[in-house]
Amino acid sequence: MTAPAVDVAAPAARRRLVSAVLALVAITAVWGSTFPLSKDLLTRMSVTDYLALRFLTAAVVMALANPRALVRRLDRRVLVVGAGLGFCYFLGQVLQFFGLQHTAATVSAFVVSMYVVFTPLLSAALLRTRPDRVTAVATVAATAGVATMSLRGWALGFGELLTLLAAVLYAGHILALGRWSTGRTAYALTFVQLLTMGVCLLGWASLDGLQAPGRADLLTFLYLAVVAGGVAMLVQTWAQAHVAATQVAVLMVLEPVWAAFFGVALWQEALDLRTAIGGALVLSAMVVVATRPSGTRAANAGAAEAAAVGAVPRAEDRNGRTRCAGHRRRGRRSLDRL
Repeated sequence: MTAPAVDVAAPAARRRLVSAVLALVAITAVWGSTFPLSKDLLTRMSVTDYLALRFLTAAVVMALANPRALVRRLDRRVLVVGAGLGFCYFLGQVLQFFGLQHTAATVSAFVVSMYVVFTPLLSAALLRTRPDRVTAVATVAATAGVATMSLRGWALGFGELLTLLAAVLYAGHILALGRWSTGRTAYALTFVQLLTMGVCLLGWASLDGLQAPGRADLLTFLYLAVVAGGVAMLVQTWAQAHVAATQVAVLMVLEPVWAAFFGVALWQEALDLRTAIGGALVLSAMVVVATRPSGTRAANAGAAEAAAVGAVPRAEDRNGRTRCAGHRRRGRRSLDRL
């Protein structure tokens, strides 16, 4: 009697998925810790100087830390994809900070977090993939949570429109990173993104002279550049090889929750009822995304892509059926136009 076949890859894929989800949660905590640090540092540095030096420092540290990984994986494809992703993120940063000058910080925080909505919408438009009900519910819960935490009135003006465009670009970056990121190329791809952002911002910052951080701010700046910049983007790039882009968008909305947590725990800020309710909604969305049964399929897709650079994971509908090859090709061509 023949023994039934056992899928030995499933437990490993599940472990990768869990590791990737936990890694994304960890980097949202790091990003959440940067709000008061960045706010204080920007009283002594311009925004453009800070961002340019931050991303360039992160790129230099990555190059020095593991040059062998760059030599092995830095090919034409990685350069083109990484430069495109970096330029997309650079434009998002520019629009976000220009928009912040024309709107309240709380409104800006909500509007830029709308990438959690735009990510599944772009996925549906470009890849012809509809989010399942679980992801849709988590997206709505996360959006409601951020709105509850952030909004204190609403007025759609020039600043909000700029920030909304930034959110669309961030959603495109998340979706494209999920399409092209693999475990094997994560390091090189992260380096090219950081270098592209740094060079673009350096050109902008150099128009009125470049100011480096002072000696008293050096440790803070290195934390913001190396840990919250280089390490965090490396973790995101690696994790998106194993977690679906729409799930990543929901998990990344934890950033303002962590910001509120650190504000209360370390800087004695008051915790009001709206912040507590909003944070609970975002946390519930994270739990839903992290425990959804279809997550294993996302992990299997990431493992397949990591095993073959440039391979595209199999597309499945909500019932788990494989779509036709022509449908997949149309979706890939649509996303390649990003």
